[in-house]
Amino acid sequence: MHTKEILKQEKHRPFKSPNRKWKYYQEWNNAVFLHWEINPKLVESYLPNGIKLDVINGKTWLSIVAFDMNNIGIKNLPKIPYISDFQEINIRIYVIYNNKPSVYFLSMEGSKRSSCKILKMMSKFPYRYSKMSRDQTIYTSKNKIFNDSFHIEYSMENRVVEKDKTDLWLTERYAVFQDYKKHIIEYDVHHIEWPMQSIKVSKLNLNYPRFNHLINNQPDKIHYSSGVQVLTWDKRKL
Repeated sequence: MHTKEILKQEKHRPFKSPNRKWKYYQEWNNAVFLHWEINPKLVESYLPNGIKLDVINGKTWLSIVAFDMNNIGIKNLPKIPYISDFQEINIRIYVIYNNKPSVYFLSMEGSKRSSCKILKMMSKFPYRYSKMSRDQTIYTSKNKIFNDSFHIEYSMENRVVEKDKTDLWLTERYAVFQDYKKHIIEYDVHHIEWPMQSIKVSKLNLNYPRFNHLINNQPDKIHYSSGVQVLTWDKRKL
């Protein structure tokens, strides 16, 4: 889809996209979403001052999103060689800042050392390298430094996904806020509404020692998407 057509689709957004020119293009493909409903008190300590947890039905959520990051590039320039395509796994919680429902990353892993190093420097996101492998139905990641591991096996289903209020609350997020030194970094993003497809998970083994009190091998919700084309505005320090 052409970027002009992507920008025209705004009805699904909880707030309008910025009235300035976007800068970066990327694709988030073949995404597996694992979601856990959690007590807000368990994650409040992870947030920097000023950023508040977003809640729904008195609870908040933590999600692991495993996907393919593809075709990263700057507007009107070729994609960046060597770092533009890799696997990523992030752990996120849901927050509100500047009246925007958004996400905050507790962890970000990438499958290429060079990609993690450069993107961490450019974006100020907490990227780190993990050894990953993926095929059509298996996604695996290991990180020896943190003793983190992720393994999922699944099969595709043809069942139509009828999104409820919580599904939309979890997936339709169009801003990221992250702390960096003495600042809060803001990123605005835009894409079409996530297309969703059902999957059947046959095996799931997770071990994130820092977050095992929040997650286990039985998510409360699972989503799968073939992916979206993403437009990102340049970061702002707040």
